[in-house]
Amino acid sequence: MACACSALYFLNLKGDILIQRTYRDDVERNLAPAFRSHILHTKGNDSVANLTPVRVLGSCSFLYMRQSDVYILAVVKSNSNAMLAFQFMVQTVNVFKSYFGGEFSEQSLKSNFVLIYELLDEILDFGYPQVADSSILKQYIFQKGFVTEATKLKREQEAANSTLQVTGAVGWRKDSIRYKKNEVFLDIIETVNMLMSNKGSVLRCDVNGKVVMKVFLSGMPDVKLGLNDKLEDVTFHQCVNLGKFNTEKVVSFVPPDGEFELMKYRCQDNIVLPFRILPIINEIGRTRLEVNVTAKSSFDSKLFALNVVISVPMPDNTAQAEIQTTQGKAKYDPKKHALVWKLKRFVGQSEHAMAATVELIATTREKKPWARPPIGMQFQVPMFSASGLRVQYLKVWEKSNYKVEKWVRKVSKSGDYSTRI
Repeated sequence: MACACSALYFLNLKGDILIQRTYRDDVERNLAPAFRSHILHTKGNDSVANLTPVRVLGSCSFLYMRQSDVYILAVVKSNSNAMLAFQFMVQTVNVFKSYFGGEFSEQSLKSNFVLIYELLDEILDFGYPQVADSSILKQYIFQKGFVTEATKLKREQEAANSTLQVTGAVGWRKDSIRYKKNEVFLDIIETVNMLMSNKGSVLRCDVNGKVVMKVFLSGMPDVKLGLNDKLEDVTFHQCVNLGKFNTEKVVSFVPPDGEFELMKYRCQDNIVLPFRILPIINEIGRTRLEVNVTAKSSFDSKLFALNVVISVPMPDNTAQAEIQTTQGKAKYDPKKHALVWKLKRFVGQSEHAMAATVELIATTREKKPWARPPIGMQFQVPMFSASGLRVQYLKVWEKSNYKVEKWVRKVSKSGDYSTRI
């Protein structure tokens, strides 16, 4: 948070205090009555509590959220970064869930209040967020249970190591990780959004991408990822050295163990659209349509798309349709009011067509103009990047100099991908 949290409350749905922790003396000791009377018990409190989760009462800002049957309330004296505050509260809930077997409720808080106070002392220091990673906290804050002397000694040693992690630059990873086979999996996953006119001109287009990694590496590896210059609006995982990226354009990091999201990005320029749809729909009188739809793929001929579905909307008074396709199968779906064309496999640099004669039900009522909703398309294209993002190198160094197997995959899939008719 941009400024310190003065107090943190956990309250039930009536506004009664379950857990309270005051970190600074710049606010009153008990602000729960103010929360109950001015926020929870106001007229139309449901809509207020849901739509206005940030309220200013006097000189204090109340930031609150509901999880299950519990309200989490953070009180700050001055203006704060609300998004960071809510992110911290979500992380705190996740920490509690990891200790309570996935449960977060009024009952779980009442049953574990001693443990919760220990956690709150570590998570915040004088109101400033510190450690919100349960894998680190569990090394020196334990749940109740029988512990042998050997286990106790081991935990004390682990706690000492984790303290170094918390104060160092790699608090998200333990030094004791070991694997017989060291591997790295890197997946570039892109969602393509596009709206095209019926003449083939692109009206809007963007790609939302993410790089997901699965890391099974021993020790404390240093990983360097080289990418081309296609990145825009990038956000990184906390493990990434932002200084090196800003100066050298290299994504350098000590990775967490297992699966994690390394980065997100968004592109709007120089996007290679995997498909173009060319529709021709003619209304023949009041009872018939002639439909011709051509789908063209623009990616490399060595690649192919999977599970392609093209939905061509039809008027609500459609009775039946006779359909022919050059590949795949198509039928009229009365529930969707659409011609649904499915192709299991669509090779790059190719085109396929669908032609249909559609019979409409005649009506004596005045006919309303057909709205002509856009054609929708679903697909996924393995090993294709619509943004043009490429991995130039992936290097792993660790002091023991072990061998690493590296796997890089790409996939582009449809988001809101539509063509007007």
